[in-house]
Amino acid sequence: MTTPTYTPDAQRYENGMKYRRCGKSGILLPEISLGFWHNFGDVDSFANAEEMVHYAFDHGVCHFDLANNYGPSSGSAEKTLGRIMQRSLQPYRDELFISTKAGYDMWPGPYGSWGSRKNLMASLDQSLQRMNLAYVDLFYSHRYDPNTPLEETLQTLVDVVRMGKALYIGISRWPREAAQVAYRYLAAHDVPCLIYQGRYNLIDREPQETGIMDQAQENGAGFIVFSPLAQGLLAGRYIDGIPDDSRIAHGGHLKKEALTDKRRLQIDALRLIAERRGQSLAEMSLGWILNDKRVTSVIIGASSVAQMQKNLGALQSPPFSPEELQEIEVACSL
Repeated sequence: MTTPTYTPDAQRYENGMKYRRCGKSGILLPEISLGFWHNFGDVDSFANAEEMVHYAFDHGVCHFDLANNYGPSSGSAEKTLGRIMQRSLQPYRDELFISTKAGYDMWPGPYGSWGSRKNLMASLDQSLQRMNLAYVDLFYSHRYDPNTPLEETLQTLVDVVRMGKALYIGISRWPREAAQVAYRYLAAHDVPCLIYQGRYNLIDREPQETGIMDQAQENGAGFIVFSPLAQGLLAGRYIDGIPDDSRIAHGGHLKKEALTDKRRLQIDALRLIAERRGQSLAEMSLGWILNDKRVTSVIIGASSVAQMQKNLGALQSPPFSPEELQEIEVACSL
C-alpha cells in the first residue's frame, strides 16, 4: 500500500492565523492550538484525525497539545500523532511545537502517576517513543502532587531540559502557592517556566478569580487555555437538547447534571449576544478569551474538519464594544 503524500499549503502562515509571544521567551504560539484530548484515540478514526491535523497545519496551527493519558485508550493519542509524524509531518518537525504532559494514571503500581522523578522520567521516555520524536518542545507537570516534595518534581523538569528531552517546561492546573514555588525554583535553575495551562472560559473563570493569570504574567510565563468551550456547553450544541453524538450522550467527562436550568439560561442569553454580533456562540466564546491579552493561546478540540473550520473563524472575531462586554457579564451572572 502506497503511503499517501501530503504537501502543506504554501500559504499556511498567511491563512489568517495570528501568533502571540509566550511570556518572556522567544516562542510565538498560534492564537488557536489543536488539542488531542478527545477524538485522536484508538477508538476514533485515524483518517479523520490525520485530516484534522493536516487542515490545522495548513491554516497555521503549528502547536499540538497532548498528554500521556490522552485517548482513549491512554497513550493512543500520542500514538496517533506518532503515526502522522511518520507518514507525513516528519519533514516539517522544526515548524511544529509539540507538547505533552505527565502526572495522571498511566500504569499499575506506585510509580504510574503523580509527580515523582521515577514517574516523570519514565512517562516522558514512553511519550517520545509513542510520538516518534527525539524531543518535545514543551513538557508539563500535568497536576500538582501534594505528597512528592516540590523540589523533586521541579528538579526533574529542569533535568529533562538539560538532557535534551524537552526544550521548555510548563505546569498545568497547579494551585497558586505551589505555582509560585515552581516559578522561583525553575528560574533559579535557569529553566524558567514557559507557560501555565488552565481551564478558562466564559462560565469558568477560576484562573482569573484566583489570580493565576496575573501571577503567570508577573513571572514571565505565558497562559494557555484549555476547555475554552466548557467541553461543548459553549459550542451551541445543547441549546435544543442533548444530541446523540455529544459528549454528554457518550457519558464522558461532561455530565448531564452540568446542563442545569440556570446554565441553559446563561447559554441562551450568550447565544443571542453572539447572533447580534454575527457570530456563532463558539466563535464569540473563543473571541472573548482572545480579547484578553494575558492569554497566549487557546487549545481547541475538534471532531471534524468542519468543526475546526468554524472554530478558526474566531480569529476574525470583531472587537467587543464596552456595551457588549457588559451584556456578556450580565448573561453569565443569570
